[in-house]
Amino acid sequence: MNRFAIGVDLGGTNLKLGAIGEDGDLLEHLEVAADARKGPEDVVGRMCRAILELRDRWDAPYALAGIGVSVAGIMKLPLGLVIAAPNLPGWAGFNVRNRIRQEMDAPFTLENDANAAALGEKWMGVARDMNHLAFLTLGTGIGGGLVLNGRIWHGAKGMAAELGHINIRPEGRLCNCGNRGCLEAYASATAVVRCATELADSGRASPELERLVRGEGPLTADRVYRLARQGDTSAGLVFQEMGAALGIGIASLIHIFDLEAVVLGGGAIEAWDAFQEPMFAEARRRSFVQRADPRPILRSGLGSRAGIYGAACLGFQGGH
Repeated sequence: MNRFAIGVDLGGTNLKLGAIGEDGDLLEHLEVAADARKGPEDVVGRMCRAILELRDRWDAPYALAGIGVSVAGIMKLPLGLVIAAPNLPGWAGFNVRNRIRQEMDAPFTLENDANAAALGEKWMGVARDMNHLAFLTLGTGIGGGLVLNGRIWHGAKGMAAELGHINIRPEGRLCNCGNRGCLEAYASATAVVRCATELADSGRASPELERLVRGEGPLTADRVYRLARQGDTSAGLVFQEMGAALGIGIASLIHIFDLEAVVLGGGAIEAWDAFQEPMFAEARRRSFVQRADPRPILRSGLGSRAGIYGAACLGFQGGH
């Protein structure tokens, strides 16, 4: 009998679930509202009910291999304990593994969301069949995942690959983590907004960017990007900075891990055409490896579904 696995991507706003066959066919995709304000008990309860519904619908024509659950936070994976989760208020100190076990007895594997996305790109995305890759998810912050020797690299306690906190500018901008000069402070969607605001505050913004920063409505990275696409020079400078910062961070990753590829995902890659040129140029400038033997820097092939594919892949590998 053909097998399927269930992959779950648990974020701060939505729960994404997929029933996926062994050949990568997406049998069913669900999105369930996850109101993080109601706390982890409520969210995990909703998630487990949705998992069991998917299992019951597909466990007759297929056989369930396992379940993978990816969580947007830093965890001590052996314990299933959330250490920090900026987009999931109230989750710090919460034991996800124990709570899931209270709800269902099916085998499952717990994973960080960016790690799962990295594995998803290796399994069915642009890094298919590559054994050494890094994944950067560019959103409100920057998450990271590493696949080395074909498997997710967790480090000593499951907290490896916080790639958004590579330091690219000592004593640079203050990051949300408390350090200065992190990649996240220069290349995330939040950083785009911050850079645009700094240009306006310093008097270096164009009249159009100035109006965007000071005008009505929320200032977003997407609005800055749309202005850059219209040819606004100062909005373009924002993405020049973003691309250069990514290039510096990527060069370091290539030097340290001798990667086959670096994959970028997350909502901020919609601005790919605005930041790709300085990113490629800076990676070459900073890395002799990249100059001598270029490694591809790729846009995600699975997009917002990378996490559920990676989580399902873990389900096929067996849960605990």
